[in-house]
Amino acid sequence: MNRLHGEYKQPGGKLVVVDLLVIDGRLCQVQLSGDFFLAPDEALGWLTDALEAQPADLALESLAALLAAAAADAELLGVSPHGIATAVCRAIAAGAPDA
Repeated sequence: MNRLHGEYKQPGGKLVVVDLLVIDGRLCQVQLSGDFFLAPDEALGWLTDALEAQPADLALESLAALLAAAAADAELLGVSPHGIATAVCRAIAAGAPDA
C-alpha cells in the first residue's frame, strides 16, 4: 500500500503538504505538514482528525468546509482550509490508476 502525497503552494502564502493512505475508499493515516503556522498547536490535530475516515471521493469544496469547521477556533497563517483541501485532492489524484 503506497502513501499518497500532495502539495499546494498557497498564492501569497506557504506550502502545505499532505501524505495519506486510502483504505476501503476512506482517508487514513493523514499527515499534514508544510511551512505554514497554526495557533493553537492543537489545531494541527483538529485538521487531521477532520480528514480521517472521510470518503476519498469527497469534493474539494466539501473537504474545505470540513476543514474550515475544524479550524473555527484556530488561526491559520499562510494556509487556508481550501489550500489544505487542494493538497488532499492532489494526493488522491496522484494515486488514481490513470495518474
